[in-house]
Parts: sequence; structure tokens; C-alpha cells
Amino acid sequence: MKEYLASQIRNVAVLGHMGCGKTSLAESMLFLGKGIAKKGEVERKNTVSDYLAEEQSRQTSLSTSLIPVEWNGCKINFLDTPGSEEFIGEVDNDLSVVDGAIVIIDAASGIQVGTERVWEALRERNIPTLILVNKLDKENVKPAQVLADIKAFNSHAVPVALPIGAESQFKGFVDVVTKKAIINGQEASVPAELEGDLEEAIMNVSEVVAETSEELLEKFFGGEELTAEEIKEGLKVGVQSCEVFPVVVGAATKDIGIAHLLQMVCDLLPAADAKQTVKGTNLKTNSEEARKVADDQPFSAFVFKTIIDPFLGTINFLRVNSGTTKGISEAYVPNFDTTAKIGQFITLAGKNQINVECFHAGDICAVTKVGELATSASVCDRKNPIQYPQVELPTPILYVAVVAKTKQDEDKISGALQKLNIEDPSFEIRRNPETTQLLIGGQGSTHLGYILEKMKNMFKVEVETSEPKIVYREAIRKVGSAQGRHKKQSGGAGQFGDVWIRFEPTDAPFEFASEVVGGSVPKNYFPAVEKGLQDCLEHGPLAGFPVIGVRAVLYDGSYHPVDSNEISFKIAASLAFKNAVPAIKPTILEPIMEVQVVVKSDYVGDVMGDMNKRRGQVMGIDPLPNGKQQITATVPESEITKYATDLKAMTQGSGRFSRKFVRYDEVPEFLIDKIIAEYKKEN
Repeated sequence: MKEYLASQIRNVAVLGHMGCGKTSLAESMLFLGKGIAKKGEVERKNTVSDYLAEEQSRQTSLSTSLIPVEWNGCKINFLDTPGSEEFIGEVDNDLSVVDGAIVIIDAASGIQVGTERVWEALRERNIPTLILVNKLDKENVKPAQVLADIKAFNSHAVPVALPIGAESQFKGFVDVVTKKAIINGQEASVPAELEGDLEEAIMNVSEVVAETSEELLEKFFGGEELTAEEIKEGLKVGVQSCEVFPVVVGAATKDIGIAHLLQMVCDLLPAADAKQTVKGTNLKTNSEEARKVADDQPFSAFVFKTIIDPFLGTINFLRVNSGTTKGISEAYVPNFDTTAKIGQFITLAGKNQINVECFHAGDICAVTKVGELATSASVCDRKNPIQYPQVELPTPILYVAVVAKTKQDEDKISGALQKLNIEDPSFEIRRNPETTQLLIGGQGSTHLGYILEKMKNMFKVEVETSEPKIVYREAIRKVGSAQGRHKKQSGGAGQFGDVWIRFEPTDAPFEFASEVVGGSVPKNYFPAVEKGLQDCLEHGPLAGFPVIGVRAVLYDGSYHPVDSNEISFKIAASLAFKNAVPAIKPTILEPIMEVQVVVKSDYVGDVMGDMNKRRGQVMGIDPLPNGKQQITATVPESEITKYATDLKAMTQGSGRFSRKFVRYDEVPEFLIDKIIAEYKKEN
């Protein structure tokens, strides 16, 4: 592959609902761009993009693939993204380095949940977008209905291609801009039955294009016809300002309409230097710097993806933000304040390496076996250090506990998970010190299932999963006092400690105070009394959960001048708490989470009713764009361990939520005995 300058490069994300044909599109574009001699098929598990065993077994993309395509003097770096909404962290990283996007819509299924999700992500980031209506050669497609639905979905979406035929009769399209038909890859006359539709489409395109320029607007309203060049230039302005979203048609498996799409990517989507600058932090001045996307600038790049290959080791994908890779053998990594030695810059098509002499500003490339790099890291010239902002990833919403199936796997599980976490920083690994469970958290069952399947395939580590144990607490509800007296005589020096302690509920985790007067307990034993209480409160009287919210006041006691010592007063303090239990009325507290649930307005009632069944309390409802609502509620953690799955079922896959711990609250009386019984059974 030859070198390309920023003005010749297009960095484009390919997005859409699962099964819309992203991988087949990548295969078609590679074939038409002469990147491959023969196309693979998803069903045959031989595509360039879906090369992972986990993707081939499920026949869906689970990880982003880089697909570089050369087309008419342009290099297009396509990022074939996962379709499942559970891989939103991967998509967020991809969108941080692209300048344009293609959203694919399945002609048979129309606009789906995944379509809406990626569309929102693109509009939030203001990324210029083309729309491809794919699979027009399949059964049960209604082209006119799909195009009408797209127009209703976004009024700025305008067809620039009209399908000729449908299902098995789909054989080409009419290019609205040039007014030419392309049938079986050859120019042809426009079918008579489409002439009326073409006139209407030309009018619609001319109208949206006219709004991009006062000159064109005046010409349009003056009744003059816009030329093809004027329409093309107007489309380019409209697309790059995110005011126009051209809609094209095709069938990726048959290569129909894909050459047209590739040309539109080159003609309409922004070049890699269109933004001119990329913002980061100048580490010398600690102020914001806008680094020019140009070859004559100091080298800098941003790592947007990391994968672990069993043969190549670590592979990091970078977007070169400034400078070139020529002569770069080492670079500074400001995130870790280290220097990385770089052997060679390459590009990949799926897993296939492609050598390029030099990558210029704006291009996407990769480096292998550089352990100092990780996703969201910056790489730069040490003399001109700059750090680019990290991508903010979503927090996990579903956790599972994992246990190695064999003793041999126990030694490997931690290392395997850590390596997979380098690949995918959107999933979390943590050991709960109280339950001793090893937990992994992610965006849903598909996300976590992929991680565990990959751990088995790549690292030969198998695990069993279970639900995470809820971390409860115990607390006291009443004020109560009790004596703790410890006396032991066994010949020689004995042990003696005697305390009177008052226990009070408090908002603090633990407080200790003294009201001793007259020296009934010497001050040098106060720390021993406090330590004895802290040790005792680690295991509560009901089920052994840690006790919080206790204020202990030492107000009286006695000591022996010979037999008293620290250990005696530690034991006496713990006895005082145990003796006070009947008076202080202990109870169990449960963790309360704050959840923010985003759903379509149609589902608000269902979600709120379900939240009430989960002992949740709705705190507020806020309207969002596109007919959505955000419900904020507090709910016990035990009631939402599988909420990710339940919410999908309730909202036909369109709902999403985030969660965070806010406080502990008292468990209802009718649940206490059940919790105690379960805990005692486990232990």
C-alpha cells in the first residue's frame, strides 16, 4: 500500500444494528478496492473483518476491525464496529478518531434500536454521516417504505440514489445527482417507471442543497435548475456541517451500489485534516494546545484500540494527529511518563499486516509488541509533549462472580483477565474483600460472555459464574448501655478489664468518645477499648456483617493496678457490645444504588411500575431529545442484579441505564430473617 497525505485520507466508522451487513460491506469494499482477490462470507466464517473465533462462532462482530481501502486516489480507513449496544465502550473509542461515518440500515428490518443508538452517538459528536440502505436483494423488502421511514426519522436525510427493482429483481440504482442509472455495474437509461420518482428526488436534493448557500438558494427559488456540480458541492457543504445526510442504496453481498458509496465517501466526507487541529494539553505549559494536523508538526498520536494477539503480542491502533512516523523509533508516553521503543509502524486489514513506508498526519496505523502503550494513551515527541483527552467509558451495569474450574486455572485466571482488560478497558475486574468473590463487570451478558469465551479460547482458562453476593451491613437502632468485665486468674499475673459503654446510632461509620471522670479507667487504656470495639464490629451479631453507624462512649469502669493490661480492656470492650445487643436493637442495612434509566416515552409507565416492584423510589423524570425520558431512581442493589437483561425485555432493547452506589438503608423487617438464613447457609 502506498503513502497518503491527510487530504487524501478519510477515517470512517461503519455502524448499525446487529446483522445489518457491516462485515459484508467491508468485504465488498475491500474487493472493489482490490484489497482482496476473493470475497469471504459471514456464514462461511472467512471474512477479513470477523477473524476472531468468538465472532465466527456467533456470526457477528464483537470487536472493531480496521479495513483500509484504496479508492480513486483516496485511502479510506474504515472501522467495522460491533453492532451490539453492549460494546458501546468500543464504539466510543472508535468515534474519537473518525471524521465521518456510514450508518447501515437493513432494508427488510428498517430503523432498529441499534440504528437509533448509533445515530444518537453520531449526533452528540457532530460527525458527518452517510446512510446506506443495505440488503435490498433480500426477501420482504419495501424500498419506498424504508426511505419514507428514514425521512420521518430525520428530516435532513435525503435520498441521492433510487433502487431499481427489489428482492431478487434488485439490479441497480438511479444516481439522483447525475440522473444516470447504473444497472449490473453499467450505465443505462433511467427506467420509465422511475422518471417521476427521479424528478421528485432531484427537487428534494436541490432544496436541501440550496439551503447551504445564499447563491444557490436564490437560484433555486428563481426556478433555475441546479447543475450536477452545484448539487455535489452543496451536498459536500451540507454533509460536513451535519445539515444533510445523503441516503444511498445497495446490496453488499452482490456489490451493488457499493462503488457509488465509496465515491461518495471520497467526495463528501471530510478529509483527515478537515478539522485542521486536534486539541490536547501541552505538558510544558500545562495549558490547552491545538496541534495542527500537518506533516511539518512534531509527531503525536492517540491510541484508540489495543488487542492481544497470541502470535504478535500487543497490537496498538493509533491515529497520527500530527507529524509523520518517518524515523520514529521511540516516543514519549505522557500517560505513564515512559518512553516506548517502536520497531515498525504497520496497518492491518482485519488481522492481515500491510507494510507502509510512512504514515502521514491524519492516518491510522498500528504498532506491535509495545507494552508501554494502552487504549486512550497518547504518544508524542518528548521535546514537544502533548497529552490528548482520554475517552470517557461507560461504567459496568452487570456483574458476575467467576471461579476457576480447576486448580491449575486458578493460577492463570488473574493474568488472563488483566490482559483482556488491556484490550477492553470498559469491563471491570475487582476482588470483593468481604465476600472474597472475584467479580467482572460489563455492559451486559453478551459483553461478559464474549470476555469469558475469549479467555477460554486464547488463554485456555475456564470458569464457572455465579451471581455476586450483596455486601450488607449491620447497624443499631436504639441507645443502650452495657458493662463488659473480663477477669482471668491462672496463677501468676492475671487479666482484668472492666468498662461501661453507651452505644448510640450515628451517621458516621464509627465514633469513639470518653466521659470517664476520676480515673476509673486510665487514659492509656482508651486506645485498647477503641481497638477492641473496632475488632468486634467487624462481625455483627445478626449475620456477621460489618457494623456501621455506631458511636461508643466509654463512661465508667475499673481497673487493677497489677492485672490490668491492653488485651484485658480490648476483651472487655467487645463483651460490652455483645451484652448491649438486646438494648440497641441491631438491624441489617442494604446497599442502595442510584440508577438513571433512559427510555422512550412509551415505556416510562412500565419502567416506573417495575421500579416500584423492586422497592425503588423514583426521584425525578427529565425529558431528553428524540422523545426520550431519563428516570432517576434509588433502588436496593439486590433488586437490580439482572436489571440490564430485564430492562432490555421491557423496552424491546431500546432502554439503557447507569448505576452508582449512594448509601446504605435499613432492610425491611420481613426480609431480615431471609438474609440471615441465606448467609448462615453459605457459611
